[in-house]
Amino acid sequence: MSEKRYDVAVIGGGPGGYTAALYCARSGFSVVVLERLSAGGQMATSEQIDNYPGFEDGVDGFELGEKMQKGAERFGVETLYAEVTGVDFSGSTKRIESSEGVIEARTVVLATGASPRELGIKDERNLRGRGVAYCATCDGMMYRDKTVIVVGGGNTAVGDALYLAKICKKVYLVHRRDSLRATPIYMNALRENNVELVWNSRIAEFRYDKRLTGVRIENIQTGEMRDIAVDGVFVAVGRVPDTKVFAGQVRTDDAGYLIADETTRTNVPGVFAVGDARTKEVRQIVTAAADGAVAAHYVEEYLLERSAKAKEAHR
Repeated sequence: MSEKRYDVAVIGGGPGGYTAALYCARSGFSVVVLERLSAGGQMATSEQIDNYPGFEDGVDGFELGEKMQKGAERFGVETLYAEVTGVDFSGSTKRIESSEGVIEARTVVLATGASPRELGIKDERNLRGRGVAYCATCDGMMYRDKTVIVVGGGNTAVGDALYLAKICKKVYLVHRRDSLRATPIYMNALRENNVELVWNSRIAEFRYDKRLTGVRIENIQTGEMRDIAVDGVFVAVGRVPDTKVFAGQVRTDDAGYLIADETTRTNVPGVFAVGDARTKEVRQIVTAAADGAVAAHYVEEYLLERSAKAKEAHR
């Protein structure tokens, strides 16, 4: 592929990326989205999304991703399926190296998202969407009146357990230690909501037919095994931002998330960060889409200022 240049390059084709692309294209800018797999990002792995506005019966995540892609492409956005292998944001023109060639852009929106940290258990990936999930607020309603396990001991895990306790018949919280890393005040809430705590334990094995049917729990202190019949397992042991390729180019926090405030501006002029890859408190589809719209506003502002300065310099 020959070298191409755009006003805006969006790295990542999830809800944040395609929303930014849509808004930028509607403002008259040339836009390309670089996506390594398929439209939707992590959203595409959820077979039922019930917390995105406008779909009264919920929507399949892959389908929603495709709709976002088509909506953006309707206004001229190009999609390039490619792996980004390197970037250089040091100049006024940003350079992106990919498996499909080199892209140059006046501005870049980073929308690479974050991947859930897996447990590393055999068949875990095969059971994703068939009993193993990583977002309680995304997939929880599929387990109404059923029995589920939440794995983890931080605030996210406890929050997931409390959310699921409102809709599920039974909730277990499995943690490797004998105390939670979450805020201590959560302990009373867990007891009041009848969440059963399984201390010093880990999931050793998944039991399944076509879908998950149960788990084998190992007490890591005694080695004792326990089988529990469950319909779902929600893994909440952290997330890993997909930002390694930007190392040394854009400032990140200690966990690797791109540092950008509510304007989505990073420390590099002309580079913006949206969605789950950005430092933020709430990571949901709707907040990623909101980030995309905000980023487009500041992209336009940045490009117009550059154009005005260029015209002034030529006078």
